[in-house]
Amino acid sequence: MIFFNAMQNRPNIALKLHCVPSIPSFHHSIINPLFRERSDKKEGGPAPDLTEEEAEEKSPEEEEYILCRQCHQAITRPAERVTVQGAHHHTFANPHGAVYEIGCFKYAQGCGYAGSPTTEFTWFSGYAWRVSFCTMCLTHLGWVFIASSGDSFHGFILDRLIQPQ
Repeated sequence: MIFFNAMQNRPNIALKLHCVPSIPSFHHSIINPLFRERSDKKEGGPAPDLTEEEAEEKSPEEEEYILCRQCHQAITRPAERVTVQGAHHHTFANPHGAVYEIGCFKYAQGCGYAGSPTTEFTWFSGYAWRVSFCTMCLTHLGWVFIASSGDSFHGFILDRLIQPQ
């Protein structure tokens, strides 16, 4: 549906997205830093409730993000790259012969998840997987891999992402 805002003469687009609830252990990690309030803008210094580590971090406007190639939604950050089974970058084929080059990332705030975790045809021993997709455009971005211990990481299809320069 498209609605027009008479005050600004711009279209407002209403989209209905079907989001799949995330795994409960991810709730603490899916906070999107793009939507954090910045209470230090008025006073010029860090807000008193921030820790030193938070105050030293780049503001959301300054941080670099890895984006969905389709819609440019922020998916994760370069700092979230991790090594799994000895490497960050892996090449795998699924049972149908489709080959994927994936990169491993600890957290991703721009993803939704589909399906129940399964160990069928898993690429990482000891991990179940679910499909992950961009919450903005619903493009399949890869998989989230979950161990029975609760440890998890994302395996993103690298050619579906835009890496910062």
